[in-house]
Amino acid sequence: MPEIFNLFGYSFFFRSKEHEPIHVHVEGSDGYATFDWDESTGAFVERECYNIKAGDLRKIKKAISERKQEIINKWNEYFNK
Repeated sequence: MPEIFNLFGYSFFFRSKEHEPIHVHVEGSDGYATFDWDESTGAFVERECYNIKAGDLRKIKKAISERKQEIINKWNEYFNK
């Protein structure tokens, strides 16, 4: 699993064998979420979320928004070799 970055106890990563659209998994000790890239809005959108506290989810969404280009670049580097 290629990790993109780790913040406040959550790992932001891809799985080794992924599918389109570009998306990022987020996992911590308490929960898990997945966010898909929506090209039409230019933002990552929450696809699923389990057991992540509202405050942590806000931090995760902010981090993904601030680092969206990094996530896209890492996806392209890894999957479009």
